[in-house]
Amino acid sequence: MANRNKLYNFGRCYIFTCKIILMKTAEIKLTIELDDNNVPESILWESTDSENKEALPVKSMMLALWDQSYNNALRIDLWTKDMPVDEMKTFFYQTLMTMGDSFLRATGETNIVEDLRDYCAHFADKMELERK
Repeated sequence: MANRNKLYNFGRCYIFTCKIILMKTAEIKLTIELDDNNVPESILWESTDSENKEALPVKSMMLALWDQSYNNALRIDLWTKDMPVDEMKTFFYQTLMTMGDSFLRATGETNIVEDLRDYCAHFADKMELERK
């Protein structure tokens, strides 16, 4: 009963009360400038929740979304023409490592995350990356 909307009658005046739950929201905006062949020339991102209120340039992005209706991952992977291969290798290495961190937080599956981190070390060695 405490969560229900209420209407109070005070003679000629009615007062309506309701419980309002405010949810914090944030918007992330991606702006992709494409050349004539639809290859990204620039990628800018901004967030309404960020302290920095201007769009920031990046050279590469990966976006993964889960479509529960089709039980399928939807992905967008983009990189600009001027993204150097050595930076792309580092980007993939760091992304794989952070995916392991996210998977651990989401599932608590320590053993498989240790295996993923072992693979990431192998990946870094094969790609001759400096690990930070």
